[in-house]
Amino acid sequence: MDAAASVEIRGALVRLRRSTGLPVAFGGMVEPGRPRMRISELNGTATESLSRLAVTAGNGLGGKAVALARPCAVTDYSVSRQITHEYDAAVAAEGLRSVLAIPVVVRRRVRGVLYGALRTAQPLGDRTLTAAVQAARDVEQALVVRDEVRGLLAAARPAPYDDRGAAWEQVREAHAALRALAPRISDPALRTDLLDACGLLTQGTPAPPPDHRPTVQLAPREVDVLSCVAAGATNAVTAEHLGLRTETVKSYLRSAMRKLGAHTRGEAVAAARRGGLLP
Repeated sequence: MDAAASVEIRGALVRLRRSTGLPVAFGGMVEPGRPRMRISELNGTATESLSRLAVTAGNGLGGKAVALARPCAVTDYSVSRQITHEYDAAVAAEGLRSVLAIPVVVRRRVRGVLYGALRTAQPLGDRTLTAAVQAARDVEQALVVRDEVRGLLAAARPAPYDDRGAAWEQVREAHAALRALAPRISDPALRTDLLDACGLLTQGTPAPPPDHRPTVQLAPREVDVLSCVAAGATNAVTAEHLGLRTETVKSYLRSAMRKLGAHTRGEAVAAARRGGLLP
């Protein structure tokens, strides 16, 4: 599992324990190209019995969650008839009884599993399940963004700058979409990573000549608005994408135009691109 995914799983386990009150949480990612996931992150465990355990799709509780791509839970793991029992020894060594497993599903493919557990045999209620599912959704959102950024960066690196090129226009549209997404990301570190990636995309543009380099700085929301405008969005569509009022979008656009010395939306976009503020 790559380091970024490890960080996401680790953070999700902390949130899962905090939101559910469950004393134990653990999880891991599905191995690329293989029908199994490996438990790599532990939180609240007393032993290392679950560490690095490889769980095959269909086997045990986690394997069932992988195979069905939906949450699964048992009240007493060792005697449950709902699952197979290949991993009973590891589960018993940790003293776990009630266990839930939540798959992390990205674009209809299971990418990982989060577990929460009690050391007593008692039903895990809907509130606990809902909170655990939300922790998994957080990981899914993070993985979607990271996948998108990775693909964009891979596409942008070999692409020569060509104002008329379809490939570069695609990068510009994606840059606008990512700028619109960033303010909705609740994880500050992930939001920073996303904006840094947007910055890398703009660096694909050749350095402007000295007489075209910007002498002003645009506010982040002004860049967000210009990114949408550059992709052809109207003020109303821009407002919807950014979660703003239309009048607020107009205000940011006017401010950006004033700073860039532009009289029209098109002039503002062109000036921002010349200055390396937009791809």
